[in-house]
Amino acid sequence: MTTEEQNGKLGHYQGELDMAMKKHRPEQIVALLRQIEVEIANGKSTPQACKDTEITVQTYYRWRKEFGGLKLDQAKRMKELERENAKLKRLVAELSLEKQILKDVASGNF
Repeated sequence: MTTEEQNGKLGHYQGELDMAMKKHRPEQIVALLRQIEVEIANGKSTPQACKDTEITVQTYYRWRKEFGGLKLDQAKRMKELERENAKLKRLVAELSLEKQILKDVASGNF
């Protein structure tokens, strides 16, 4: 198999993953959860309500666990804080690494 064939297969596989993964915004998730809850209250089964909204049952339960009692503005704010927290964790890791490198250089352990 040539490199081009391998790249083509990898690209095709990656494309399938991209197609399968939809990125929903927090406000969309809250709206979908509400829609599913209404359908369940009206007598639909959970799997059927999830199918109608084009998500898996597993996704529904994961989202319900994460966003269950949140309102739209709370869900947006939570996601913003999670992104900010991840950014700050990366900064702390980088600064810790730089500090360790400087300690090593200062003590002659390089």
